[in-house]
Amino acid sequence: MPTILAIESSCDETSASICTDGIIRSNVTATQKVHEQYGGVVPELASRAHMQNIVPVVDAAIKDANCTFDEIDAFAFTQSPGLIGALLVGGQFAKSLALALNKPLISVHHMQAHVIANLIDNPKPAFPFLCLTVSGGHTQIVLCESPLKMQVVGQTIDDAAGEAFDKTAKIMGLPYPGGPLIDKYAQEGNPNRYSFPEPQIAGLDFSFSGLKTSIMYFLNNGGQSNAFKEEYQVSVEERESFIKDNLHDICASVQHRIVSILLNKLKKASKQYGIKEIAIAGGVSANSGLRKAIQDLGNDLNWNVYLPSFTYCTDNAAMIAITAHYKYLSGDFVDLSVSSSARAQWS
Repeated sequence: MPTILAIESSCDETSASICTDGIIRSNVTATQKVHEQYGGVVPELASRAHMQNIVPVVDAAIKDANCTFDEIDAFAFTQSPGLIGALLVGGQFAKSLALALNKPLISVHHMQAHVIANLIDNPKPAFPFLCLTVSGGHTQIVLCESPLKMQVVGQTIDDAAGEAFDKTAKIMGLPYPGGPLIDKYAQEGNPNRYSFPEPQIAGLDFSFSGLKTSIMYFLNNGGQSNAFKEEYQVSVEERESFIKDNLHDICASVQHRIVSILLNKLKKASKQYGIKEIAIAGGVSANSGLRKAIQDLGNDLNWNVYLPSFTYCTDNAAMIAITAHYKYLSGDFVDLSVSSSARAQWS
């Protein structure tokens, strides 16, 4: 019954979690508000905030779990992918604890942890299952054969779905983070009011770059066209007025297209691999439109659909802890030099 203390610090959330025998006992997260005024995450500010937050967050996780450091059997941390400076804060902190207490160290892949977050609560997907992993930086379809054996069978060739949400929100003048606002406004809009193109990409890969460009032209043209034509361009005032007057329908239509792109590929993957155990993961898996659409599609196609709780959709240490639990059981540890090799990208 291993007890693991896990740390997540890949971007702008500082999080710590205690897990015993695969059961999450605590999950504490400090969100950084400093980035709101800049319209996106500033890496240097994120690193500084992690250094300020990590001690109180870890302390709170220990107290919430009614645990002591003597009970900890191993320390885990997010090694990659993410912001280098942010990753180093969490990695070095976990390394220091492991060194001081002479306990094993476990490194975790951030995106693998998002997938394994589906194994925290019941019901859990049966293996093999397909997981649609969608976040601000990644969009993937992952074939999961076991907790530690998975393969990316489809991924974006350019931009991620989460980035499409956030960039659209920014173009529309919505405050950061804009993705959740699009979801909020979409709930009151007509998803069929406006039509946006679906990229024709072969296989199971995705593309969202062209969609973002189409949305930009649509807004710059005051809703007249998705293509660039000088005669369609409207003034800044007309553009802002068009967005304000049609905000809910625009958000609903954009969300409808992003979700349809995701689910059409997932449907294709399910048929290709003959798998009806379907899960979602990542920050965008908290999107209400996506959650409803995948449940509806699952009902039509007799899928068993698994949706992680909202707590485990966004970046959190519980998903690092549950992944570390399986790595502990398989004896997958790293030496104390690994924290200094944190990297922004990792296959």
